[in-house]
Amino acid sequence: MSAVVGIVMGSDSDMEVMSRSGAVLERFSIAYEIEVMSAHRKPARVSSYARSAQDRGLKVIIAGAGLAAHLPGVIAAHTIVPVIGVPLFSQALGGADALYSCVQMPPGVPVATVAIGGAKNAGVLAAQIIAIADEEVRAGLHALKEDLADGLKL
Repeated sequence: MSAVVGIVMGSDSDMEVMSRSGAVLERFSIAYEIEVMSAHRKPARVSSYARSAQDRGLKVIIAGAGLAAHLPGVIAAHTIVPVIGVPLFSQALGGADALYSCVQMPPGVPVATVAIGGAKNAGVLAAQIIAIADEEVRAGLHALKEDLADGLKL
């Protein structure tokens, strides 16, 4: 099955947090790809990835944002595929810099943004976007809400 969600991050060190999005997507049997690419060190690769996303079948991109946090915004500038930013915690400013970078996008280049370190919620939001046109994912989300109401954790 081809990936319908792309999960990207700027560094291997972000994998522990960003893989939580993938774990959520697996719960809903949503195929995803996960890649490391830097908006600063490999801008051409990031641009190519974003520009080809729709043609490759991606419906949503989840992008980790650490420190300067340009990855989600750069991707959003090059595609019409919805982008969800995950601000990542850093020692310097606690992730506030990444959070502001994600939410302070210019008009026409939105990045939906979850909490600092909120990769699980990014996975749920991606599933909700996909559920608009997918009955099985929609049913899985209803089941998740019931589980959460019963006190189970995601």
